[in-house]
Amino acid sequence: MRGHVYFFLAMVLLSAGCAKRFSSPFVQRMVPPAPDYSQSQSWAALPWTDDAADNCPDGLEDRQSEAPADVFYIHPTTYTGRTADGRWNGDVQDVQLRQKTSERPIRFQASIFNAAGRVFAPFYRQAHLQAYFTEDTVSARRAFALAYEDVARSFEYYLEYYNEGRPIIIAAHSQGATHGERLLKNFFDGKPLQQQLIAAYLVGMPIRRTAFEVLQPCVDEQQTGCYVSWRTFRKGAAPRQQDTTVVVVNPLTWTMGDTLAPASANRGAVLRPFEKVRPGNVSAQVHGPVLWSSKPSFPGSFLLRRKNYHIGDYNLFYLDVRENAVVRSRAFFQRR
Repeated sequence: MRGHVYFFLAMVLLSAGCAKRFSSPFVQRMVPPAPDYSQSQSWAALPWTDDAADNCPDGLEDRQSEAPADVFYIHPTTYTGRTADGRWNGDVQDVQLRQKTSERPIRFQASIFNAAGRVFAPFYRQAHLQAYFTEDTVSARRAFALAYEDVARSFEYYLEYYNEGRPIIIAAHSQGATHGERLLKNFFDGKPLQQQLIAAYLVGMPIRRTAFEVLQPCVDEQQTGCYVSWRTFRKGAAPRQQDTTVVVVNPLTWTMGDTLAPASANRGAVLRPFEKVRPGNVSAQVHGPVLWSSKPSFPGSFLLRRKNYHIGDYNLFYLDVRENAVVRSRAFFQRR
């Protein structure tokens, strides 16, 4: 039973500061080798390889082979272990780290989008979780910059060799959303590529209305060329910062209004086991800079005491996001 709860608790506990602290500052000579994106092993997901993004819960189908759009997915932090080796960034050749990334975010998040588009997901030299909490902010900035460098290079390779003018969905979570926001600024915002953007899902990080010059938040379920974002907390949790500029879109209504969407509107969560879709699992309501949800229901959920549901930002609304990505893709092609 406790195994079911682990999916929610593991990263939440780490984000509370349980990860090992760095014993030394960021040093360039300790940086792992850069991935070569011309090699398939540098990608956690490609449409023509057998990977975890092809997985589907029971009753759903992988439709990448027939999808007219592409999805570029940027995974969250999975580099959370010991840091005694002084490496602020994960090695994409680390077998255990690759497996952890594939079995968790690629399977549980990237798979959401395999009905809407071909899924491309790079391995990248992600910054360690502790980079978010360290007092050594200079080293942290360098670690995140290195991680984004990989994301940008992988996206450039994707554009040159794989995209062929197809419309694009950007999907990202947590650290991935940190890099996804920068990717949108540098490649899409007010630039020609914006015409190919179906939508961006920048989930798990506060994205402010001032983040972009041209790109705007989505205001309904069919809008394209826009972005959505939310951070999920249990109803009643008070966020530490009441920033009114943070964009919060309700994934049950796809609006920014604060009307409560009841659990009955939830098409289906996917928690543990992955194969089971759980309709009507949680409600959702925009509350200031965060999204409130009711407590999720799954085997062992009575053990869940945390109010920060960060690890479930996508999976509490798995089927809602999946169907919305398809709806926006269809709307894009209808308008085109």
